Amino acid sequence: MPQPILLVCTVGGSHQPIVSAIEILKPDFVCFICTGRDPGTGRPGSEIQITGKDFCIKANFNDERPSLPNIPTQTGLDADRYEVRLCPADDLDAVFRVCYEALRELRTSDAEARVIADYTGGTKTMSAGLVAAALEVDGVELQLVTGNRADLIKVHDGWQSVGEASADELKLTRRMSPYLAAWTRYAYDEAALGLASLPRPRGSLAARLDRARVLSQAYAAWDRFEHGEALAKLQLYAAALPDELKSHIGVLLRLCGKEGDVKNEPARLLDLYRNAERRAAQGRYDDAVARIYRLLEWTAQWLLRRDFGVDTSAVPEDFVPPGLELSRTRDGKLQAGLFAAWELVGTKLDSEAAHFIREERESLRHHVHARNNSILAHGFTPIGREHWQALHDWLSERFLPMLLAESRKSGIRCLPPQLPSVYPFDLS
Repeated sequence: MPQPILLVCTVGGSHQPIVSAIEILKPDFVCFICTGRDPGTGRPGSEIQITGKDFCIKANFNDERPSLPNIPTQTGLDADRYEVRLCPADDLDAVFRVCYEALRELRTSDAEARVIADYTGGTKTMSAGLVAAALEVDGVELQLVTGNRADLIKVHDGWQSVGEASADELKLTRRMSPYLAAWTRYAYDEAALGLASLPRPRGSLAARLDRARVLSQAYAAWDRFEHGEALAKLQLYAAALPDELKSHIGVLLRLCGKEGDVKNEPARLLDLYRNAERRAAQGRYDDAVARIYRLLEWTAQWLLRRDFGVDTSAVPEDFVPPGLELSRTRDGKLQAGLFAAWELVGTKLDSEAAHFIREERESLRHHVHARNNSILAHGFTPIGREHWQALHDWLSERFLPMLLAESRKSGIRCLPPQLPSVYPFDLS
């Protein structure tokens, strides 16, 4: 059984393209998008070409009188095989609404049918409205009646042919754009899920969609500290990545370093700092501060482990300087929390980190106290933008220079770039 064809076409001043489309396609049903009587001049609109009685269409534009019947009569369309929907000639919103409703209703009426939108006839606004509507309804084909031209005015009668107007690329771009806009908020997971929900296009467009989806998944994995997954996915497109993103592969290689790699831990500390900045950019200041607390604690732990092999969860008795009291675990081991760990750094090291804690001890207490009063710690007060900004300023001016100075001793010379906030490939 042949596949049903449902045709939606805009009707303007020329009947020939509409007749050609119907004669070639032989649609099972036609929805004519027409203009009604002009409210200003009272002149009839294109509706007359469909519903006019007797002779209502001029065979040629310059003829004095109509000599042809309406389009349904010319093409043998019975009354139950077509409908007329009216729209204004130059109101794009109204035209779009009429066309969108027509296409959506036809698409849902028969899932197996071909729904074709022919935008040849009508005003420019009518054509634009039908095309825009066709891009919003899945499974609609675009079509144009065209042919050879003897001049710049029109295709001459008898020379017309029906041509598919490919809009797959335009449709894909329109559908991908809102999901890729999530990159501006570092919402890579949102982008990946949205792109995965899109219908798979044909040909080379499928590769374009796949690349956007995989790169979104890669940065989503990175954002949740799954660096191995992020590296594997980015390496799939390593050759095609722009230069500013190729460096990310090197960063991930350090983050995925093997045990004993001296670059691994400082790389992860700096990555955590960037992660906190992304949470703040999303307005999630409590999450950002929670990450910074971990960064402050982890940095002291790293320094003690790097320089002395001391784990703050089991500090040797003889390592504790006089006057510093550490708590004990249930099995009697000495453990050093954030402040105690930094006191050990200040006492035991002679380095940028020791100088930092001697100079910034009170500032550190102040910022940690604000964190302890937050909802994600021990209090009930959410962290606001002002507190985050003050903390970030302090980190940038005081803490980060120290951390970079210590990281350089392990071969990490600079802060890694922030993850991208713009999808790096042109969608066109």
